[in-house]
Amino acid sequence: MGLRSGPVTATTSPTLRLERQCIRDGDRLVCGIDEVGRGAWAGPVTVAAVIPGSEHLAGVRDSKMLTPVKRERAAAAVSGWAEAFAIGHASHDECDALGMTAALRLAAMRALATLADRGYEPDRVILDGNHDYLRMGSRVTTVVKGDATSLAVAAASCVAKVTRDALMRDEAENFPAFGFESNKGYPAPVHRAALSAWGPTTIHRRSWSFMDDLAWGGIEPAPGRLF
Repeated sequence: MGLRSGPVTATTSPTLRLERQCIRDGDRLVCGIDEVGRGAWAGPVTVAAVIPGSEHLAGVRDSKMLTPVKRERAAAAVSGWAEAFAIGHASHDECDALGMTAALRLAAMRALATLADRGYEPDRVILDGNHDYLRMGSRVTTVVKGDATSLAVAAASCVAKVTRDALMRDEAENFPAFGFESNKGYPAPVHRAALSAWGPTTIHRRSWSFMDDLAWGGIEPAPGRLF
């Protein structure tokens, strides 16, 4: 069974079956890509690209299916198992300026450029989801729930999530009212309450629809503002 461009639907736990099939089809290097932060109101969108090792890696799943401790362990294991991996971000300002699809592509291109700088340019990209935001033509195979099927995509899911979570924990120190250490910039009661009370921070995505009902929409935060 060949795996070329176009959607594939996930039906199994993550394995290297898709990656190995791509190699049998003639692709020399195969890369899994996944993102985190698409639905957040604050902070960057983060994309990880992972070129998997040749053998199965236990304990790696879709990051949403793992506890924080197990997710950290999985991401650490990926760093020793992967042939190569890289991470790209698009900032909250870039999400606003470009829109989410273009911001995702920018973050992914940054991750792939880092891989290329290290001598790894994949022939095949397995992309989580059914939308090819990479626009790389026949090099891309989209996989619905790819983080549940492709081990490379699941690995990318864990690496991206752990990396972005750490960034948002660091930001929590600058914006203590917003609970970024727990909600990571996603909608949550504490986050919503802080927005109503204090308005958006310097890392909020101001073009997002959550801003529509706030009285703060047109007000820029003061330099050095900590909340």
